[in-house]
Amino acid sequence: MKAILINDDKSLRWDNVPDPVMGADDCLVKIEAAALNRADLMQREGDYPPPPGCPEWMGLEIAGTIVAMGEEAVANSSWKVGDKVCALLGGGGYAQYANIRYDMLMPVPKNCTMVEAAAMPEAFATAYLNLFMEGGLQAGDTLLMNAGASGLASVIIPMAKAFGARVITTVLSDEIAASIAHLKADVVVNTTKQDIAEVLKQQLDEGHPVDVAIDCLGGEIMGKCIHYLKHGARWIMIAALAGQKTEIDLKNIYVRNVRIIGSTLRSRTPAVKAQILADLVKTVWPKVESGEVKPTIYKVLPITEAEAAHDILYRGENVGKVVLTVE
Repeated sequence: MKAILINDDKSLRWDNVPDPVMGADDCLVKIEAAALNRADLMQREGDYPPPPGCPEWMGLEIAGTIVAMGEEAVANSSWKVGDKVCALLGGGGYAQYANIRYDMLMPVPKNCTMVEAAAMPEAFATAYLNLFMEGGLQAGDTLLMNAGASGLASVIIPMAKAFGARVITTVLSDEIAASIAHLKADVVVNTTKQDIAEVLKQQLDEGHPVDVAIDCLGGEIMGKCIHYLKHGARWIMIAALAGQKTEIDLKNIYVRNVRIIGSTLRSRTPAVKAQILADLVKTVWPKVESGEVKPTIYKVLPITEAEAAHDILYRGENVGKVVLTVE
């Protein structure tokens, strides 16, 4: 089969690799679409190696068709050959086929295309993990989701809204604010015109403090914003794209009982990931099928143009997910 490999100069190529060897717990999936994540860029740069046992090529979420199953997968699951599925992978999605443990598979939701389904597993699992398992989000809570134009925000914002939360998000221009209007965030802050820390202070003073923050930016502004949260709030760090260091008033942390939580999906055990996926199918898939939550697709390219697809993320131009199709 073929997969996207990384050359020594960090460029990409579509080249031959060994066919997958299916294990007893595995389903062999013929991949039809694979979505991009920033973790793919980190892996390409050598900063995010795949977990042991995973293929060397990138790709954390796919959609496709089951074409073969191991004995244990047949015995322990309701999957069958021919089922349309989407899946969360430790790596290896930029390819024609992938071996995937049966409990890492989810059915493609009704009314979703394969491209849409490919854009869901990693982003939806990350959203669910951080909103509900780490953040403990409840109906009526206020969520701060930074970087509102990101692929993850395009999932987190409507998911939080579907479960009754109020959402504040940030963007870098009025044009970007207009482009995410369909996500229906309650407050959209253009940080080139407004200081997000001042906005959060005003929200606190007006009785609408942030209960949960999901932060992929970090940097100096994180330390300024964390002063203006609700008592008992959770600030969840999932990346530090704007800088790895900040200055925090520690007294404010213990006086307000604020928790700072570091969180990555990739570091979770297979059992935890399987539980997250099962919870998604049970609680979130009905909202997907009703149209309350949908992935935002920015662009679709053939997998042979993976490098051009990565460039979109490097430039930060995408509003929503970029997806590769596999022939």
